[in-house]
Amino acid sequence: MSYQTSHSPPPLRHPIPTHPLTMPEPPSTPVSPNLNNYQRYTSSPQPPLPPSHNPQQIPHSGQGQGYPNPNVPYYQPFAPGLQSTPSAQGPGQGQPQQGGPGIMSPGQGFPMPMGAFGINDATAQFGMQLGQSAVAAGQEYVQKNFGSSIPFPLLKHQFNVSNSYVLHKLRILLFPWRHRPWSRRSRRSEAGIQEWLPPREDINSPDLYIPSMALVTYVLLSAVLTGIQGRFDPQILGAASTKSIFVVIVEFLVVKLGCYLLNIQGGTVMDVAAYGGYKFVGIIPTLLATVLKFSRTLYWLVFLYSFCANAFFLLRSLRYVILPDPSSTGTVLSQAQRGRRIGFLFIIAVSQVVYMLVLVRI
Repeated sequence: MSYQTSHSPPPLRHPIPTHPLTMPEPPSTPVSPNLNNYQRYTSSPQPPLPPSHNPQQIPHSGQGQGYPNPNVPYYQPFAPGLQSTPSAQGPGQGQPQQGGPGIMSPGQGFPMPMGAFGINDATAQFGMQLGQSAVAAGQEYVQKNFGSSIPFPLLKHQFNVSNSYVLHKLRILLFPWRHRPWSRRSRRSEAGIQEWLPPREDINSPDLYIPSMALVTYVLLSAVLTGIQGRFDPQILGAASTKSIFVVIVEFLVVKLGCYLLNIQGGTVMDVAAYGGYKFVGIIPTLLATVLKFSRTLYWLVFLYSFCANAFFLLRSLRYVILPDPSSTGTVLSQAQRGRRIGFLFIIAVSQVVYMLVLVRI
């Protein structure tokens, strides 16, 4: 019996991974985001590999060892604020592109400062200066072309109100019966001129803020009322606005004509327009009574109360204009002049019922 000698095969030899002698540390970047799976890189050229080894044939171990092939493209995870190109373009070509927010520009050591919307500080400052210049130019143009016809200082005085003034003035307009006193207060300006206090400092001073807001509310309530009645049309807004402005202008002309005929010098144009616009505060409750579908009797009671409150308010407020105090003006009225002026004051108060009836008819 013959035995055949067996030989064991030689042991397998696995290729030993070859690593570069030194792996340079990437430079510290002051704006590197702290993101998961983020890999920093450097644009310095990689050390050359030995020519006898091919990195593509070197297997990677389970611990992730092994040197990547520079000819195989790889990509880094995207991070907000950073913009990079694949590093497979060769050594020294994996530099980030210039122009993104927070990007290291070539030849710079720190990123360019950017704003919240990708706008740097210089651009934001330029935009602010440009906007301020445009506003200043617009104000200069308006003052140059319309300053002579529109009294901007008087308008500024009429709209100088506060929240407490508006609430208190609305209470006086709706419940004027127990309000005291009714006289306006004045002060001496720096130039030595006696002037009225603004509405913010004097509750008896007329303003244009409340009449303007009441007029807009009246127009909107008119549209709501026609919509409830099923006959709404967009032209209702224009018709209500035109009618309200027409009534205010007619009343203004009547008052100014009476002041001219009776030689009444007190009261500015803005004051007369403000007193004429307060009637819309009384018209709004009347329209609300219609919207809430009150009975006809209750509706007319609300209308009469609003008219009486507005008439009483005008009687007490316009007294300083039509019947000024002789101690302040230095003029003494005769008995006939005083009687005519008192009659004119009552005509203004009673005529409010006509204007209000025209306005409540939608």
